[in-house]
Amino acid sequence: MKLTPLYLSVILLFTGCSLKEYTLFQSDQEDVTQVDDKTYNQEMRIDNIITPGERVTIMVYNQMSQGTSELSSMISTTGGTVQQNANSERLGQLVSKSGTVRLPLIGSVKVAGLTEAQAAEMLTQKYEKYLRQPYVTVELTNQRVIMIGEINNPGIVSINNGSMTLIEAIARSGDMNDFADRTSIKILRGDLRKPEVRIVDLTQLASVSLASLILKPNDIVYVQPRSAKGRNLALQEIAPPFQLLSAMLQPFVSMAFLSDWANNR
Repeated sequence: MKLTPLYLSVILLFTGCSLKEYTLFQSDQEDVTQVDDKTYNQEMRIDNIITPGERVTIMVYNQMSQGTSELSSMISTTGGTVQQNANSERLGQLVSKSGTVRLPLIGSVKVAGLTEAQAAEMLTQKYEKYLRQPYVTVELTNQRVIMIGEINNPGIVSINNGSMTLIEAIARSGDMNDFADRTSIKILRGDLRKPEVRIVDLTQLASVSLASLILKPNDIVYVQPRSAKGRNLALQEIAPPFQLLSAMLQPFVSMAFLSDWANNR
């Protein structure tokens, strides 16, 4: 029993400094991000821009005859499917580093920097030289966000309908676990050398209403741990030495107890 105060003192000493090394993307400023109305309205208008390194599915149809809506599929770059964290992701043609894709009949075409609709219109014009009344669809197929931190199922979440909110991404990742800090969820966007970092507090409705929960492709969502995780990890780290010490001292403690008991009889 005399060892208990010492044991507790050591625990308190270590628990205060254990969380920092487990927290990613630390910065001096941790204020909740507020998004103005202009930025919010711009983000609500979803125009997916094709960039190098992404995959696109391009379908080219040819109208069978004038006056009919029947289309026949002439060219497809759909590819197969891959299974990734229970999300089925279609493979398409990879956009090269120069921003081009290579297609039948028209050869290499630059699509980077265009939206899906703009690329479809441009390809339609090019295929008009070879097909009668062509109809082209372009779809980005490997759009995703990355979920890490205190998430029950961290990993990559595919964006299947063109857009995704933070709430939907968390729900599709199995929700946050008990150690999640729901007051400071980080969203990292853009170039990681100079990323845009947003911090969202999901515990306060007022804070949520001032934020933008629309995620963009390739966003990184990091759910930070609470201080309780630091205390838990510290206990796990220091418990084995104390258990060993306790086991070594147990015979002496038992002998002292029996000696005191015999002397007091």
